[in-house]
Amino acid sequence: MVAGTAALGTAGMLSSLGALAAEENKTLKLKGNINHSVCRWCYGDIALDDLCVGVKKIGFSAIDLVGPADWPTLKKHGIFSSMCNGAEISLTKGWNHTEYHSTLIKSYTEHIDLVAKAGYKNLICFSGNREGMDAETGLKNCVDGLKQIIGQAEKQGVIIQMELLNSKIDHHDQQCDNTKWGIELVKRIGSENFKLLYDIYHMQIDEGDVIRTIQDGHPYFGHYHTGGVPGRHEIDDTQELYYPAIMRAIVATGHKGFVAQEFIPAKEDKLKSLKEGVKICDV
Repeated sequence: MVAGTAALGTAGMLSSLGALAAEENKTLKLKGNINHSVCRWCYGDIALDDLCVGVKKIGFSAIDLVGPADWPTLKKHGIFSSMCNGAEISLTKGWNHTEYHSTLIKSYTEHIDLVAKAGYKNLICFSGNREGMDAETGLKNCVDGLKQIIGQAEKQGVIIQMELLNSKIDHHDQQCDNTKWGIELVKRIGSENFKLLYDIYHMQIDEGDVIRTIQDGHPYFGHYHTGGVPGRHEIDDTQELYYPAIMRAIVATGHKGFVAQEFIPAKEDKLKSLKEGVKICDV
């Protein structure tokens, strides 16, 4: 009798564990209010083929920050390149310094055509570091350079997006480190094909007041990135931001672009962390 009870208990436990494992492996049934993506570089130790498979198993089909060399791999798996890269020189050498304009204009002109031909929409860019430059000069230089490629972007239906980066912790001296400066740049460019990539992690560090900023500035934002503060790890209850409320604010603006997870998983099962992040953001 005792043996029988033990056997039943073991069978019940195994059944529960099996059900739990099945639930964890189940594809998410997403609500459709958020276009989910994930940044490639955060999962650099996972082969791109494997990341594509993992992303589809979770329940979405887009990856950020992938360049032309890897687009065939994405296409093989039916994955969309939601934010293309590869045209930039670096995060520190950007459009605010005129000595880089000739190189950037050539590279971006070529990449705009590649992005359009591949059927994608978004191409990232960066202001670059100040190196003693004042805000107004930085704006003027960026406008002078970017206006030389924006016509091509308009013609090809490609949106150039400058990322807002924090200069307090991760990117010291970055010029595009605050929303006010970024929005002024968008206004001066004066094209629907130039937007800001609003990185929630970066702007929480430099500015805070994330939800109000999204509510007020959303016409100038074309794309969003996530990340846990502090540490840039999982966006769960280990950090200070409450992402469900932030996502509801984004949805309320009518945003039709992508929201990409850009946290560096601290937990061993990285794809499980990614799945949890998508669940948190799927409002």
